[in-house]
Amino acid sequence: MGELVVSVRRPVPADVPGLTDVHDAAWREAYRGILPGLALERMIAKRGPVWWSRMIRRERPLLVLDLGDRIGGYVSYGPSRTLNMAQRGEIDELYLDPLFQGLGFGTKLFATARRDLASSGFKGLVVWALSDNARACAFYERLGGRRAGTAPIRFSGVTLDKVAYTFP
Repeated sequence: MGELVVSVRRPVPADVPGLTDVHDAAWREAYRGILPGLALERMIAKRGPVWWSRMIRRERPLLVLDLGDRIGGYVSYGPSRTLNMAQRGEIDELYLDPLFQGLGFGTKLFATARRDLASSGFKGLVVWALSDNARACAFYERLGGRRAGTAPIRFSGVTLDKVAYTFP
């Protein structure tokens, strides 16, 4: 029987196909029925290998969940883009392949990004989630996130609400 080594690390170019696959599967699972179908397909199509190749070279941190033979998820984070909030750090995206949800890997990605932000001097953390994404909202609430406000966001002519979860 082999041993599975799970790690959270910075991505390398060989991770691009795995990141593309995770994004595709996670977004379909998370947003089907929430986002208009055509808008969802267009957003997924924009995040192909070329996009991910650029993403792993940018300065804003990105971590991958390495499950040995495949990428199981990712988290993107950095300084908060919400200037009117006290929290100085932000998790932009945290997604897992649906096959690996509910196993504690999302918590591992979140905790690693949070520690990295804190060690870089960012006090507090904000995460935005679509209000209709019940799984994401429940996840951030389980981690101790406090609902701190909402804002509208438009997708292909449809206005949805996103909610801010803050962490000290």
